Amino acid sequence: MSRKSLDQTIELIRRLDRARSPVEICGLLLPILGRFGADHVFAGLIPNPGSSRQQQLSNVILDYWPKEWTHRYFSHGYIASDPAIRSVSTLPTPFFWNELEPLYRDRPEARRVMQEASDFKLKSGFTIPLATLEGDVAGFSIAGEYLDISPDERGMLTLVATYALGRAILIQESAAQPSAVLSPREREALQWAAEGKSEWEIGELMGISEHGVDKHMRAARLKLGTTSRTHAVAEAIRMGLIN
Repeated sequence: MSRKSLDQTIELIRRLDRARSPVEICGLLLPILGRFGADHVFAGLIPNPGSSRQQQLSNVILDYWPKEWTHRYFSHGYIASDPAIRSVSTLPTPFFWNELEPLYRDRPEARRVMQEASDFKLKSGFTIPLATLEGDVAGFSIAGEYLDISPDERGMLTLVATYALGRAILIQESAAQPSAVLSPREREALQWAAEGKSEWEIGELMGISEHGVDKHMRAARLKLGTTSRTHAVAEAIRMGLIN
């Protein structure tokens, strides 16, 4: 990877780390994925066999698929016949959808899924199998009319997919948890702390004493359930309370 490519990748990761919603993550990914011909991105955890439609939908993490196709896909239970879903659980490396054709050539229900996907301009697809530390299997897919991805670019896409999926999962978990309610002054003190300011510097910036800063920081740590300044800043960033 060239220095320029590495810098671009690092900058994308930094921007993903600041994203506050799955929609924002998709918005950051699409300009990058567009270089390979992708117009759409979709990612989610693979549900257990026999899962209800609601359970399947709850496993979706990133969804920038054509809305009509997403509705049709889950309404018709296509996940049970989708050859890409089956391959995510069995193949250890990324794959193009057309590489799966020998696997579903004799399965009419699987051919139907792939043919109908093409009708929604998802003719060419590329899927990256991923796994969480808990052992859950996930798939990260991009698609468009025609994809052009070199072997060397697969590694970069896997890195980006891994980070984007991880960030989206964190956002989902944060949204599901009750958010700590910090006062404006507590948030301001934490924001300055995140920027590396000392208590004295924060006091000068906020127009209060160091004792006042310490009071705000202690209150914030208590509300966030943390025991140190560093931990409080990290937790506040994770919860989207500060940048």
